Amino acid sequence: MANQEDNAQFLARTPLYQLGVELKARLTSFGGWEMPVQFSGISREHEAVRNTAGMFDISHMGKFTLQGKNLISQLQPLVPSDLSRLQAGQAQYTVLLNPQAGIIDDIIVYYQGEDTSGTQKAFIIVNAATSGKDKAWLLQHFDLDKVQFQDLSPDKVLIAVQGPKAIKYLQPLVQEDLQPIKAFGHLEATLLGKPAFLARTGYTGEDGFEVMLDPDVGVELWQTLHKSGVIPCGLGARDTLRLEAAMALYGQDIDDITTPLEAGLGWLVHLDTKGDFIGREVLAEQKAKGVHRRLVGLQTQGRNIARHGYQVLSTGKVVGEVTSGTLSPTLGYPVALGYVPTQLATVGQQLEIEIRGKVYPAVVVKRPFYRSKNRVAN
Repeated sequence: MANQEDNAQFLARTPLYQLGVELKARLTSFGGWEMPVQFSGISREHEAVRNTAGMFDISHMGKFTLQGKNLISQLQPLVPSDLSRLQAGQAQYTVLLNPQAGIIDDIIVYYQGEDTSGTQKAFIIVNAATSGKDKAWLLQHFDLDKVQFQDLSPDKVLIAVQGPKAIKYLQPLVQEDLQPIKAFGHLEATLLGKPAFLARTGYTGEDGFEVMLDPDVGVELWQTLHKSGVIPCGLGARDTLRLEAAMALYGQDIDDITTPLEAGLGWLVHLDTKGDFIGREVLAEQKAKGVHRRLVGLQTQGRNIARHGYQVLSTGKVVGEVTSGTLSPTLGYPVALGYVPTQLATVGQQLEIEIRGKVYPAVVVKRPFYRSKNRVAN
């Protein structure tokens, strides 16, 4: 017990931590943070996001603001996606790559446009556990005489309000009209009378907004939404929701030895429309020759859940590994992601997964496992 207490002392806590304690959330260690894994139960929280609205404290994520002349041209060599296509108020999900085209992290770039002096501004949201290495990587590659970099991670709260009724709960608190905002659109707004940044993005496969604001306003927003009926959600439901939507988890489904083409993120790689970028040669070669392995969706029978690290087999021979798996609350059967050789990655391919010493049949299925009818267009 003493060890657990000692470990807890080293875990960071968000400004909303105490609200979780008051709601008797079950807490866990995640990426160096002490975070709620569940409040009222994973199934209930998952169902709330799929049917009404749930909210997540995601303040642990890294939040960087960048500004400078030619900012986009400084960002372009660091990602495989063509950021020059972004208009003010649009965002791009993309990846930072190392020279081997391995994924340093998956990030979202929110482009805020250019002012009359020609200064461009953007927010970047990164994963909590990789925030330090991402910051170091960006600072290493920027011309710091031309780019102003600010780490807002400790100073801002981030709350994800997700679900088909998210906008219904948020709109009365926001001065600006949220309805016209498209998927991956964002705006600076007035929320509860205070400045806030709202983006129609999320990690659940549902419609919703991620809201960045000062800690005191974040506490007020959380309490206000809770009183109006929005269900507090933890990391457990966040994981089942993102897995149904086949969204990659950094450190499990993607990492710095996985390329976007192997991970099924080829739509982020714009070889034809942009110039040189870190990892381009590797990706161009993979595009020309094909990749040796692919991330696929897997479905098992009954209630046999394939977990991270379980072996994938073909005719009794180990051919790959499960990266994420759960019993899908929405679909009622187990789903998983895993890497297999390209020749075994076709939808309909019969495979097996070793689960607790026994081998069970599995089949490669289309991703995502679940597609919401409530998502707005880009």
